[in-house]
Amino acid sequence: MYKTKNDTSGSNDNINLELELKKFFGFQKFRGLQKHIVKSILNNKNTFVIMPTGGGKSLCYQLPALISDGIAVVVSPLIALMKNQVDALRGISRYDGIAHVFNSSLTKNQINNVKKDVTSGVTKLLYVAPESLVKEENISFLKNTKISFFAIDEAHCISEWGHDFRPEYRNLRQVVEKIGDNISIIALTATATPKVQDDILKNLNMVNPEIFKASFNRPNLFYEVRQKTSKVEYDIVSFIKSKETKSGIVYCLSRKKVEELSQFLQVNEIRALPYHAGLDSKQRAKNQDSFLNEDCEVIVATIAFGMGIDKPDVRFVIHHDIPKSIESYYQETGRAGRDGGEGHCLAFYSYDDIEKLEKFISGKPLSEKEVGQSLINEIVAYAETSGSRRKFILHYFGEDYDEVNGDGAKMDDNSKNPKPKIQAKDEVSRILKLILETNQQYRIKELIGILCGYKTTILNAHKIHESKFFGLGKDKTKLFWESLLSQMIINKLISKEVEQYGVIKIMPLGHDFISKPNSFFMTENHSYDNKDTLINKSKSIDVFDKELKKILLNLRKEVAKKNNVPPYAVFQEVSIDEMLLKYPESIDELKNINGVGEGKALKFGYPFVELIKKYVIENDIVKPSELIVKSTGAKSSLKLYIIQNIDRKLPLRDIANAKGLDFSNFLKELETIVYSGTKLNIQYEIENLFDDDQQNDLYEYFIDAEDDNLSSVIDEFGDEFDEDDLRIYRIMFLSKVAN
Repeated sequence: MYKTKNDTSGSNDNINLELELKKFFGFQKFRGLQKHIVKSILNNKNTFVIMPTGGGKSLCYQLPALISDGIAVVVSPLIALMKNQVDALRGISRYDGIAHVFNSSLTKNQINNVKKDVTSGVTKLLYVAPESLVKEENISFLKNTKISFFAIDEAHCISEWGHDFRPEYRNLRQVVEKIGDNISIIALTATATPKVQDDILKNLNMVNPEIFKASFNRPNLFYEVRQKTSKVEYDIVSFIKSKETKSGIVYCLSRKKVEELSQFLQVNEIRALPYHAGLDSKQRAKNQDSFLNEDCEVIVATIAFGMGIDKPDVRFVIHHDIPKSIESYYQETGRAGRDGGEGHCLAFYSYDDIEKLEKFISGKPLSEKEVGQSLINEIVAYAETSGSRRKFILHYFGEDYDEVNGDGAKMDDNSKNPKPKIQAKDEVSRILKLILETNQQYRIKELIGILCGYKTTILNAHKIHESKFFGLGKDKTKLFWESLLSQMIINKLISKEVEQYGVIKIMPLGHDFISKPNSFFMTENHSYDNKDTLINKSKSIDVFDKELKKILLNLRKEVAKKNNVPPYAVFQEVSIDEMLLKYPESIDELKNINGVGEGKALKFGYPFVELIKKYVIENDIVKPSELIVKSTGAKSSLKLYIIQNIDRKLPLRDIANAKGLDFSNFLKELETIVYSGTKLNIQYEIENLFDDDQQNDLYEYFIDAEDDNLSSVIDEFGDEFDEDDLRIYRIMFLSKVAN
């Protein structure tokens, strides 16, 4: 039905397009398929353009609009995108009226001025939001206007399978027909799978369109996925500082995280600004302009930022949270390296992020839920793949790629540093048998809980801790089982049931595996140890200075003995490890070590900073400034609220509920407060949970323990106490003896 136009040669008989290109835009020649697209539009043909971000899509309709009779109506989903393009067009013309935005943000006088410019023939491009286009008064006005063509930008918004579906886009064909007959349409998108492409063509009823599809390959972009840990903000600071003063965008899923992270970057002397829909429009525009004008280096944003922003020298795009689809990821990473220069695309991935995305779609109608789950499964497969990430992306968009000789080969973490593979046949059998023997009724979270021996509300209710399965995977980490289960889904051994909120079922291939197990090689996660980031003037030092670690652990023992507390109550080992990275030489520097804080620094810190200062001088060590990461006071109001309500002796669950916090996350907040050296008097809660004998048993365990590792505590007391209760006791103990 549709014919696809490839890159062919030829010239327009009536117009010298190169001269027009030079006249309006100052370019000597067209890029890629641009000239053939322009000719198609000038010949009044329906035209479909699939071209990656940075490929020059906007010129494809701007040039024919400028040299055609009448006006081109450009349908665009975002005011920021329209404003950016209108400003650029006004910059190449003597008349500001050459291009206008026509939407609900205009005053009555502004609307009249736009109509005057359109009627007088000054305006060549009219940018309209789909919501404005459907209004009867606007349809009536456009009916009496000579229209050269309609351009539907961001056309993937038409498709329910697209990453940014907008219902108002579905009615565009009917609106165009109301305005006039035989008006040609050009639809453009930077991201569209074959399914989405077909949906766009059918919905717009584009008769005999010419289809122009450029390669989706961006060979100058380097793709990397890292495991997301609790220190992701520190990783982001270190990464940005390694890029010196280069421009970048950090994407987050929530407004709250945008605000927290932008503050965190500012505290660490990175010129960063937030961008999200919760800011008023003036502040958003101001922050956007600051980024474009290079008054700030980094924009921390929700996905609302970036569409239509023509900043060619963005050098990195970081995803703090994994996006909801490959299309979103491709669109957002496409902001990097639009000038053909370096572009580093770094995404942080954790199974918790996937669960958040799944919760987000859980309340939607079944058809939307199925689409959403399908898109999430694809992004999980991308994050978990051990093969070329470039090949994965291009294959997703229906394009073949040679990962050995193709343009941009080796430009991703997997191709540059292949992940090691390990045989996991026995572990796969273990999981499949567990799923089968527990009647295929659990989600990934519960399955991991059973394997690792963790108690959850559901498992307690089902008395799973009394079964033979409980703890049968303790020999592996939670991260290992998460990764393996994801890879089993990708390999179609098991599936996640959308209608049953993510319950795991065994697929036919999984049943085959149970009856006849065969090899299953799983990929291990990359290890990022930042080697060679610390420099000694005479030699290169490993990230962890083993000699200093030995000295600090001995000092920790001495300080613990002197204060009659266990060593871990002085500083946890993760805090010691961070001291090896940052070499704190003052109490102020020590306060910024994760897990220390002011209280612990003042109580235990002086001998540590004196020892480190002496060690740095004796070993002639240069401390890299990019690794001195400061914490932010963003959570101080929550901390104050918690302390005040504990002083009032309110039940902990009531405090958590009042702040809308999941109880497990609330306990993490308490642990952070206590580990940083602040005292929390929760003895009243302990009295409600444990009798005197139980308290004595727990105290004797903790005072003699080598560490406060939760899994060790659960091994010792898991049959007797709930996991949350053990965490509460540990918080009380550390607060009492260490702070």
